[in-house]
Amino acid sequence: MGGTILEMRGITKTFPGVKALDGVSLRVEDGEIHAIVGENGAGKSTLMKVLAGEYPHGSYEGEIFFAGGECRFSGMKDSERLGIVIIHQELALVPNLSIAENLFLGNERGSYFRLDWDRTFRETAKYLRMVGLAESPHMLIKDIGVGKQQLVEIAKALAKRARLLILDEPTASLNDNDSQKLLDLLKELKRGGMTSILISHKLTEISQIADHITVIRDGAAIETLARNVDDFGEPRIIKGMVGREMTDRFPGRESRPGGIGLEVRGWTVHHPLYPERKVCDNLSLHVRRGEVVGLSGLMGAGRTELAMSIFGRSYGAGISGRLFLNGREVALRGVRDAIANKLAYVTEDRKGCGLLLSSEIRPNTTLANLGRISSRRGVLDKDREIQLAKIYADLLSVKRSSLEQLAGNLSGGNQQKLLLAKWMFAEPDVLILDEPTRGIDVGAKYEIYTIINRLVADRKTVLMISSELPEILGMCDRVYVMGEGRIVGEFTRSEASQEAIMASILKSRPAEGPPAVPIAKGA
Repeated sequence: MGGTILEMRGITKTFPGVKALDGVSLRVEDGEIHAIVGENGAGKSTLMKVLAGEYPHGSYEGEIFFAGGECRFSGMKDSERLGIVIIHQELALVPNLSIAENLFLGNERGSYFRLDWDRTFRETAKYLRMVGLAESPHMLIKDIGVGKQQLVEIAKALAKRARLLILDEPTASLNDNDSQKLLDLLKELKRGGMTSILISHKLTEISQIADHITVIRDGAAIETLARNVDDFGEPRIIKGMVGREMTDRFPGRESRPGGIGLEVRGWTVHHPLYPERKVCDNLSLHVRRGEVVGLSGLMGAGRTELAMSIFGRSYGAGISGRLFLNGREVALRGVRDAIANKLAYVTEDRKGCGLLLSSEIRPNTTLANLGRISSRRGVLDKDREIQLAKIYADLLSVKRSSLEQLAGNLSGGNQQKLLLAKWMFAEPDVLILDEPTRGIDVGAKYEIYTIINRLVADRKTVLMISSELPEILGMCDRVYVMGEGRIVGEFTRSEASQEAIMASILKSRPAEGPPAVPIAKGA
């Protein structure tokens, strides 16, 4: 590392009624990996959007210096010309275009009148090799996994001659194996002189690769920790983020399971585009009332496909098997049937499918059960909607300026709580929670865990899908392990361990057949 490549001084950014950044200063050394951590809504992404020119000069106060010169960006093209490239958590790739077309989209090779396709494919192959991908430049983005898509985004940044790479939650949607590959790539790029800024809620990853860690809390930079000088342990980082010690990451709960609330027997689901491929294969499981049961497994194991096929056949073709809710066999023909039978599915994709981001908190809360706020003639009672929406927002501690605040303007943790409020408003008996804490900070996670405990204390039935093994072990009374569409392991709380779960996963063999196509996630 040699000298300072980036300095941000006194950055203040205000939105209507909210000061998102309050005099934040940041210094990044040339050739280092600099992590930025903080709770949802702390201002991390806002600071990076200022740096990348998404919030242009004049919309904030303060100064930015990069490579020795002052920067006054009017847009992202200005920052990219200097080599500052940001990769957002929601990947900006076009599924039905090839890797090569995506890699140079907006940065095409050739002239205004004629694209040089030979050069495009040749350079694509070069950049793919740099990030460790052997895929053909002609392959469509939709036909490669999320982990490889993330590497394509990095290759795209390298094609723009990036000097400073900003990654916002790059591993949030990746399994452990793909996450490690990405972290190894960042370390390799660092050895080649690349400077990276990494935003992540996965503190184990931060501790592993960061040279410095800057903690942001409530829009202010609290401290910067240095490797080999300061404590990089998770408890120390968490204390800086939340302003207090967190001795226990998971709230305590006394388990008192009752009768079976959810059961599937011989459940088989075929891929909607490749009918010969089974994504769930003769699978059986059950969850009792007052119990949290975890569903673990690697990406592609079939967990989300199982959940969505149960939830009113939202996914899949040729579905067979038997489904029981509270001891009664049901045949759910759609989502409306599922809701009517008091079954809820909290999607892993809260932004794309779970919430209406351009609508207010109020209608988002009541959307899954409009009958509860309607007259017999189907007329919505606005006053009752406001009253009940406030009750649920308060119950789940959704931080907001008012019930008329847009859902898209909430922090990730508060969006997740709003999504839970939406389904609690539907008054379900059985809830399937798909990655309920993905992309949110440790403080917000604890609040979500507390809500889950409250649900099972009320004798609800909870099936929780999670890719984070500590979360599975900390929250669940029993654990099923899925591999290649089958149940490959089952453990009680006392039997479950990371080693036992991973051993079960490794028993499953890779499935043969066409590449997976991203599923359309709902609810």
